[in-house]
Amino acid sequence: MTNAGNALIDLVVTDKSAAAQGVVALTLRHPDGLRLPDWSPGAHLDLVLPNGMVRQYSLCGDRWDSTSYRIGVLREPAGRGGSAFIHDRLRPGDRVATSAPRNNFRLVPSPRYLFIAGGIGITPLLPMVLQAERLGADWHLLYGGRTLAGMAFLDELGERATIVPQDESGLLDLPAHLPPPGSDTKVYCCGPAPLLHALEQLTVDHPAGQVRTERFVATTEVSSASDEPFEVELRRTGVTVVVAPRQSMLDAINAAGAGVLSSCRQGTCGTCETAVVAGIPEHRDSILDDAERAAGDCLFPCVSRCGSGRLVLDV
Repeated sequence: MTNAGNALIDLVVTDKSAAAQGVVALTLRHPDGLRLPDWSPGAHLDLVLPNGMVRQYSLCGDRWDSTSYRIGVLREPAGRGGSAFIHDRLRPGDRVATSAPRNNFRLVPSPRYLFIAGGIGITPLLPMVLQAERLGADWHLLYGGRTLAGMAFLDELGERATIVPQDESGLLDLPAHLPPPGSDTKVYCCGPAPLLHALEQLTVDHPAGQVRTERFVATTEVSSASDEPFEVELRRTGVTVVVAPRQSMLDAINAAGAGVLSSCRQGTCGTCETAVVAGIPEHRDSILDDAERAAGDCLFPCVSRCGSGRLVLDV
């Protein structure tokens, strides 16, 4: 894992179009046509809207197009207002800010892939499909959605995709498509929690690394509660703050001037990733794998706590 920092890039919305019922696609470019930071399949960025909201979206365009980013945005009626703002108020010509792309869902080399998408979970998988095709890998996409009309980017998928609208064909038949444990097929899945839970139940015997998932929400309900307060030193300024039992580390350090950007606030997006200089983090995110947790060199202060009484962070 790497700390992407908090530097923002000012971009302009150059295109906004319907990708499906309830989904819009945005194209973002530098106002002067400059080259944008490179990215790899599975990457996402933080979009800072004109109203100050920060939301995370997967990049779903062509990684070899160095002058534009594309994202797909699902309208979420029960959301916090970010998707509604994008659908209803954001227009071509509007300025936004983004973080540099970062990737917690990297595509690793393999001769064969099974991609599984649920709804808007298709977005991080689109560049993976394109990459697999370019590399000559054997791949298949299993794509489910509530209705065919609400499934985005169908015209970009080709004949290796199995399209399963739930109202016509029911749920995805995962057992019929999953590879056996230990085979050379890598599985990548992104979608709603019930899909990821079903996949995890079916692949408990698969070795680590064969099945990779990306989540929209935390694996469990995240609480900022802790029995004990702890200290956090901000290495760059020398300031030490005390994080109270029911206070998030993110709120505490930002109140002291850390300026750490955040988005999901539940340990799923990686926006607030921060390097650990000293101390033992108590990880509560849904991003790091076991080896990364054991390394203890980064944490996500929106949910993480402290297992050693004191932490020193590189902020």
